[in-house]
Amino acid sequence: MRIHVINPNSTASMTAQIGRAAELAASPGTTIDLVTASGTPVSIEGYADEALAVPAMLSAIRAAEARGATAHVIACFDDPGLHAAREVASGPVIGICQAALQVAMTLSSRFSVVTTVSRSVPIIEDLVNGYGAGRHCRRVRAIDLPVLALEQDMPRSCSLIAAEIRAARHHDGVEAIVLGCAGMAELCERLTAETGVPVIDGVTAAVRLAEAMVGMGYGTSKLGGYAWPNNKTGGFAPEVA
Repeated sequence: MRIHVINPNSTASMTAQIGRAAELAASPGTTIDLVTASGTPVSIEGYADEALAVPAMLSAIRAAEARGATAHVIACFDDPGLHAAREVASGPVIGICQAALQVAMTLSSRFSVVTTVSRSVPIIEDLVNGYGAGRHCRRVRAIDLPVLALEQDMPRSCSLIAAEIRAARHHDGVEAIVLGCAGMAELCERLTAETGVPVIDGVTAAVRLAEAMVGMGYGTSKLGGYAWPNNKTGGFAPEVA
């Protein structure tokens, strides 16, 4: 099977990190079709960034399906444009936030999310509630480090995240942690080992969930809310590299 993994921001180095995590998660026989959006914000940190990223993502999904993609992973924890993406896709479209939360609710009765910047906290809280995980999620915590700063000093980033994980275990009474940024994906195993808390990465969860859905023969329903968009003049932009 061929899984299209898109980084909705335009930072290629972050795409490379996401790609390494996706390749590690992929089963033998699965091809990862990795894409960096072009003409979008360099990082997604708020509602405006999300909105600006969506057109390129929709265009990328259509292009990926023309290349034979059987599923799609939106590799941003805000799950930007997820419902719109499902309208234009025939295969399953998995957001890494929704995938990670589903795994967390399966593996633990209570968990917290650790993300990057404080302005993302209310966005993630709304997603948690919207996905029905509000009773299980104890808190959304932020390390107050911009997304692009994560890879600039990975040891410091790891230390800040680990401190929040320990605080969540002590104060929130959690049994697991969800990493609230795709740029944290490569730190998952290290953080689990350092803190003793199961740490869940959304990229890994989404790739595995996409494989499972394709393996079961499922695609996106076109009977109602996710029906194909009406054919109108115009198209999707900007282009995708």
